[in-house]
Amino acid sequence: MVEPIDPYAGFTFRGEPVVIDQAYQDDKLSCIGLNPERYGSFIDPSFFIGFGIRAGAAAGISAEGNINMLSRIVQHRPLALGEPLTPCGEISSVEPVPRGRRICTDAWFEGDDGERAVSVPRESLKPDLSLEKRGAGERPPPVVDDATSLQLLGEYTLTPEATCHYSTEGNAIHYEMEAANKAGFRAPIIGGGMGVHFLLEVLWPEQGLSLVDLSIYFRRPIFWDDTFTVGLSPERDAAALVRDGKVLTEARINQLEVN
Repeated sequence: MVEPIDPYAGFTFRGEPVVIDQAYQDDKLSCIGLNPERYGSFIDPSFFIGFGIRAGAAAGISAEGNINMLSRIVQHRPLALGEPLTPCGEISSVEPVPRGRRICTDAWFEGDDGERAVSVPRESLKPDLSLEKRGAGERPPPVVDDATSLQLLGEYTLTPEATCHYSTEGNAIHYEMEAANKAGFRAPIIGGGMGVHFLLEVLWPEQGLSLVDLSIYFRRPIFWDDTFTVGLSPERDAAALVRDGKVLTEARINQLEVN
């Protein structure tokens, strides 16, 4: 175990190679009600949001209590199941906000050729529970202005058991009631990457995607027992998870290229 350190701009890390194989992908996707066969011999790149966080934690940047605010997935090329990919990252900024600190991290995974295979930069809130103030800095404008305009493509109901089985990144707000309540939530909330699986599921064609570029915004918490729908915009340039007419997580579709 690495001694935890206080995050600072300029901190870099490089971890041990990560391997997502067929058994792992099948287990994690099927436990939350998704069909892993959709991806064939390729990896759902949503996994690398969580793996990027875990790589930072292994280097000493604790994920405990942190809340994902926005992220991006750029799959630079197809990702084969069983392929070792090396996590790398750098904290680009740490800014004080009323509720704590807002941390920007560039994280990516390299193939054996040393080139980026997938990039998952993110901005997260590290709350200071001693502060009673609200606010985490500037909020990007909504991608989906009107949730009722979305073409609804599926409905899902989460369970605490499935959420706990999926969650492995070392942040107790995703699987412990006491930690979630202490952070101000009525119940544990799912990790951002877990929610993105539901968005990729409706965007992934039968032949697969060679390039993916999504900007992802985590607007509202998704609780471990929530029911939500997945929708696609009429222009097919955005997708969102929606509950009671409100957007929970949304993605701007910057680019998709079919294999």
